[in-house]
Amino acid sequence: MAKDFRFGLSVRFFKSRAKLQELAKRAEDAGFDIVCVPDHLGAAAPIPTLTAVALATTKLKLSMYVLNAAFYKPALLSRDLEALDLLSDGRLEIGLGTGYVREEFEAAELPYPSAGARVDYLEHMTKYLKEHHPKAPILIAGNGDRVLTIAARYADLIGLTGSRVKDVADPMAERVEFVRNAAGDRFDSLELNLAITAMPAAGESTPNLALTRRYAPDLSDEEIMAQRSVLSGSPREMADTLSGYREKYGLTCFTVQDNHIENFAKVIAELR
Repeated sequence: MAKDFRFGLSVRFFKSRAKLQELAKRAEDAGFDIVCVPDHLGAAAPIPTLTAVALATTKLKLSMYVLNAAFYKPALLSRDLEALDLLSDGRLEIGLGTGYVREEFEAAELPYPSAGARVDYLEHMTKYLKEHHPKAPILIAGNGDRVLTIAARYADLIGLTGSRVKDVADPMAERVEFVRNAAGDRFDSLELNLAITAMPAAGESTPNLALTRRYAPDLSDEEIMAQRSVLSGSPREMADTLSGYREKYGLTCFTVQDNHIENFAKVIAELR
């Protein structure tokens, strides 16, 4: 039986508490299930931002897409997450990643560990938080073998990108199969997530590719449009695309940027 869809709204910036809480209420009314905040210097701070969302809503889950695990000590992060969970009446979900922007580590006056060390620390953080927050679902986002192996073993949600790791015709199918093999008997209980990096604005059918191009600067427009994280067409056509992703890959959770709240709400309406 196919899993139900869930939809997340990523909030990176806000201008005031009133505007943030108004956005959160709109998301809740439009059928979004989760509000999540990324973890980058120069953007909104995840825990206080989500606390303000919690106090203005009643159903939205609260997550991060994703916390830079290497920025934190487990016990201190756990304390802040516990407060958010209490203030939201148990709506906490925890999103984790390795962190990857060297300049942010330098700005924070923190050492920039090797890739291997950051993955090791992600595993350490995941185990700690899983022990201390057993009721909070954990999402781990990444694309490499080691990160996805940790996600398959310990996480409840897995954030996939569909980016090419091996020379295969369908990179998303290859990554899902990798997770399936790493998860074993756990696989059927996992929720697979995809962050949508580009989609059309309301009333349009062609997406702005600027954000996607930032992460794939060497790809042509045609290659970017072929990415699974890029949607195009009408709300009905985008809904059909996501239904196809569920059928083909088992993807059921999709996260979009908050500037697309209006048009993606129409996609949600087509799917429910």
